[in-house]
Amino acid sequence: MFLESHLNHSMKSGSIEVICGSMFSGKTEELLRRLKRANYAKLKVEIFKPIIDTRYDNSKVVSHNDNFINSTVVRDSYEILEKVDNPDVVAIDEAQFFTDDISITCNKLANTGIRVIVSALDMDFLGRPFGYIPKLLAISEHVTKTHAICIDCGNIANHSFRMSDNKELFSLGEKNNYKPLCRRCYNKSIKHA
Repeated sequence: MFLESHLNHSMKSGSIEVICGSMFSGKTEELLRRLKRANYAKLKVEIFKPIIDTRYDNSKVVSHNDNFINSTVVRDSYEILEKVDNPDVVAIDEAQFFTDDISITCNKLANTGIRVIVSALDMDFLGRPFGYIPKLLAISEHVTKTHAICIDCGNIANHSFRMSDNKELFSLGEKNNYKPLCRRCYNKSIKHA
C-alpha cells in the first residue's frame, strides 16, 4: 500500500508547489528547471504526465523550447500513487488533463514527506478555472503564476485563446491552435469569435 511503503518520508516535511498560467507561459520550462536543481542536489526524482498529452512525445515531458525529461505516463492521478518508488520529489506535468481529483493524490504524496511539483493551466480556453486545479492551488504551500506575452498587443498574457471552433474542454494544441492573450485582447477576441 502507498502509505505503508512511504513511512520513511514521515519525518520529512512534504509540500506541494504549483506552477500555473496560460499556454506558452513557461510552466513546463520552470518545472524542468526545478527538476534539474533537484537532480543536482542528488534527490530521487520521479516525473509523471497524463496519457492524453501526446503533443511532442508520448512519454517525455517536453517544453515548447524543446527541453525534455523522461517521464512515466499514467491514465489518472491515482495511478501515480501505485507507481511511485520512494522518491524525494514527484513532478506532475499538464495536471489539468487529469479528470480525477489531482489534489487528493498530491496531498497523499506531500503528507508522506514528498516534495510535489505540479505544472498546469489554471484557466481553460473559456477563461474559467480549469477542473480540479483551483482546489490544488488552495492546498499548495507554493504557487508560481507564469505569464506569456500577448500575441496581439505585447502586454502580459493570462489567457489561452483557442483559434478554432472546437468546444471540447480537453483539446491538445500548439501555436497553430492557441495563442496567449491579455484580458483586453481575449475579451475582444471572444466577442468576434
